[in-house]
Amino acid sequence: MKILIVDDEPLALSRLQRLLGTLGHTSITMASSGFEALGLAEQHDFDIVFLDISMSDMDGIELGYALRYAHEEIAIVYQSAHENYALKAFDVGAVDYLLKPYTVESLERSIERVSAKKTPKELRLISKMGDTHCLLRPEDIYYVKADLTEVIFRTVEGFSYYPKKISEVETILASYEFLRVHRSYLINLNRIKEMETIDQSRISFTFDGVKESIESSKDGAKHFRNLYKGDKS
Repeated sequence: MKILIVDDEPLALSRLQRLLGTLGHTSITMASSGFEALGLAEQHDFDIVFLDISMSDMDGIELGYALRYAHEEIAIVYQSAHENYALKAFDVGAVDYLLKPYTVESLERSIERVSAKKTPKELRLISKMGDTHCLLRPEDIYYVKADLTEVIFRTVEGFSYYPKKISEVETILASYEFLRVHRSYLINLNRIKEMETIDQSRISFTFDGVKESIESSKDGAKHFRNLYKGDKS
């Protein structure tokens, strides 16, 4: 297991490294700032990251969102001397929240919690809307639009960016009733309000909750009809 620990207090870093060592973990990387942690996460595939909350350059909540945005599979455990950040920590998707000073037994339970995850969590996707991060469920998304190497999610709150290609997002959302109706669009079938045939070959989809419509390609319309209208032509 590859572990990253982030804390701007050298003594806290050393203590956590020592505790992890007593549990048999040797693949440990340390960072003393949020920006250093983000750089290290670009270079290594970490399984778990231990984040302090109160840091001078970037607090642990902001860092947690940034890490999950770029590396959504990473497991986050927060460590703090304060209880009042726990709700925010779990909004990020943290596996655990350790109150300093914690024991080696508490640390071991946190790692076991990460290792023992056998069933997938309910899917959450972290996107960016300006300087704000959005934690979205598939049902929050009306449609997905390709945008170079990213995609744009349309929700009732507006538009946000997600750092994957539309083909990758299509795979992620395949089991949530999203359908590729155009090379640039995935639509949430559960959000469709009305459909209108255009030029006898394409379909215009409108949604319950947002005003704009999405037009399929000819192949996308045929695929939709074959799957959901029984049209085999």
